[in-house]
Amino acid sequence: MTQNLAADGMIGAARDDRQGRFATLTFEREVAAPVSVLWKAWTDPAARAVWAPPAPSVTVEFLEADTRVGGREISLCKVEGQPDIRCENGWLILQSETRSVNSEVISSEGVTLSAALVTAEVSGGDQRSRLRVTVQLSSLAEDMEAGYRQGFSAGLDNLTGVAERTMLLQRVIRAPRSVVWGAWMNPDTLPQWWGPDGFSCRTSRIDLRAGGEWVFDMIAPDGTVFPNHHRYVAVQPQTRIGYALHWGENGPKHADAWATFEDQDGATKVTLGMVFSSVAEFQDAKGFGAVELGLQTLGKLEQFIVSR
Repeated sequence: MTQNLAADGMIGAARDDRQGRFATLTFEREVAAPVSVLWKAWTDPAARAVWAPPAPSVTVEFLEADTRVGGREISLCKVEGQPDIRCENGWLILQSETRSVNSEVISSEGVTLSAALVTAEVSGGDQRSRLRVTVQLSSLAEDMEAGYRQGFSAGLDNLTGVAERTMLLQRVIRAPRSVVWGAWMNPDTLPQWWGPDGFSCRTSRIDLRAGGEWVFDMIAPDGTVFPNHHRYVAVQPQTRIGYALHWGENGPKHADAWATFEDQDGATKVTLGMVFSSVAEFQDAKGFGAVELGLQTLGKLEQFIVSR
């Protein structure tokens, strides 16, 4: 999942063709977060883009992201002055909050470097959770074992920190997925329901597409104005949205967020996730009632849809 790359050139030295071509690697982490949060941090591209880079010099860019069985995911791992590393994943098994299995093929400049089968097992409860990852690696053009060990180790250390500052909000809305998506991704309707009870929105600019933005003020019942700026990085119709949250237009980023939409017995399960920029911001948000206020926002979405 792109975290298999070491930061210092990413690819280990080649060995004799008869040695080091196959390896089974195992990684385990204890996480101070609920198993539901760990699962979403592991599987959602918006969260993985935050924790997957093994070093600050590395960035991960998702070109495709379809997180479902049979879905494909393509990302680029980038370091200035070095060739991009391409990672192509195929999801084989996704058992929610239990287990995932995916294939992974790594290439660079048209050369396939490795293929792997990655199995993740998740367990735990409402307070703490555990992740065990097994990688069955086949190095093809180069010996990739050292790079995989270093990259996965660093990435999973990052994941542990990300899960501990991730907030998840969920609601099942009594409407088909197409209707819920339409209310969310319509520039005329989104400002009508967004925000907690009693809040209203005043929009400066709105463009709800990948690469677009929404610049707006949230206005509290007492008249207090909260400037907001959402930058959209991914829009997969009727499935998921990924965006960054900023304090006011071009202000500092305080969270990477995503929303997913799933069919559930004729209704739609909406999951809103936020990875805060720091543990302090996460704790501050919990302290001022961000969970309750966020659930109110999803409640307003349902009320808006039902009323129409």
